[in-house]
Amino acid sequence: MKSVKQFILLVLLFVATAVTLSSLYTVREIEQVIITQFGDPVGEPVTDAGLHIKVPFIQDVNRIDKRILEWDGNPSDMPTKDKLYISVDLFARWRIIDPLQYFLRLRDERSAQSRLEDILGSETRNAVAKHELIEIIRTTKDRIPLQDETINDENNVVGALVPIHKGRQKVEEEIFAEAAPKVLVFGIELLDIRFKRINYNASVRPKIYDRMISERRQIAERFRSEGNGEAARIIGNRERDLNKIQSEAYRSVEKIRGEADAQATAIYARAYNQNRTAVEFYEFIQTLETYKSTIDSNTTLVLSTDSDLFKFLKGMSGK
Repeated sequence: MKSVKQFILLVLLFVATAVTLSSLYTVREIEQVIITQFGDPVGEPVTDAGLHIKVPFIQDVNRIDKRILEWDGNPSDMPTKDKLYISVDLFARWRIIDPLQYFLRLRDERSAQSRLEDILGSETRNAVAKHELIEIIRTTKDRIPLQDETINDENNVVGALVPIHKGRQKVEEEIFAEAAPKVLVFGIELLDIRFKRINYNASVRPKIYDRMISERRQIAERFRSEGNGEAARIIGNRERDLNKIQSEAYRSVEKIRGEADAQATAIYARAYNQNRTAVEFYEFIQTLETYKSTIDSNTTLVLSTDSDLFKFLKGMSGK
């Protein structure tokens, strides 16, 4: 009889322990809980960490992550506005802000990831299709073309920088603005979205390379043009300075020569104007200099007898 009582006591103790364990549950700081009864949610979501009570055996605990979660999409080929195919790899950050709505519509994270794949993939495809390739791959929206005019190189290839009106960051913001309201109905808050990788399709790469070469050629042409202009300016300044130096030097030489001639003339004047004999000697010397510069073996002179040039010749006697 005593053993039967002990057995019943053990059974009751076991049942009490099982009921107690089934009615108690803990909530961690990184999670929130939805209590369901026969599969249907009961009451409000439990978001406070700690020990909580539920109806044993009837109610179930469904744990939902409270942390910031990651969505990493698969690379997908999609066309741009200028009909060029690119492979876009996207990632996003999200979290669950309405656990009850999330549980009713999606139930688990796997379903949430699938729905995000559909929504974000669709919005990304729409955004890429509305913009040209340069808008997707470039972040420098405020890039200013180096030259307003186009430049033709030796191969007649036009090298003009394509203007960027938005840039990749604005395209990401457009995708975020379109997708955030659509995922909010599932109790999900979209926090951020970014392009992780953009690869060129094999058919696109030659066109991309041609565009890059064209831009580099334009930049090189601009530097070459600026260099030629600077060289022409330097050469012009050099020629101007050289002409100025030569002109000033010639003026100085002529000035010095004039002053020297004036001084020599003054010295000669003082030397030969001292008396009548000195004047006649000066005239004689000057006439001899004239003979020397004008008469040679092939010279024939026709002079009158009263010529100043003839008077010294007339006085000479041949030997």
